[in-house]
Amino acid sequence: MAQVYRGGRLYGSDLPDRLTPHGVRTREFSPRRRGVDADQVREFQAELADELADLHRQVRLLTEENERLKRALRDWQSMHARHCRPNRGHW
Repeated sequence: MAQVYRGGRLYGSDLPDRLTPHGVRTREFSPRRRGVDADQVREFQAELADELADLHRQVRLLTEENERLKRALRDWQSMHARHCRPNRGHW
């Protein structure tokens, strides 16, 4: 069953919000007196967002492959059940 997200949160759960590449890229931080280099933060956010986008893509592809394999297994089991004689042994 596909997971449904509403506003970045898994619908009907108390799980934390799902990070998205866009959310990582556009995240703003409050300035501090002893802050960090803003350019380094933006560079890190870009790298993190790219990695997150790649992971989301991999999860999608693996989910599609998993569904394809489950369909193939169901088809094979159906075909095998139609062509297989009942077992008359002890098993």
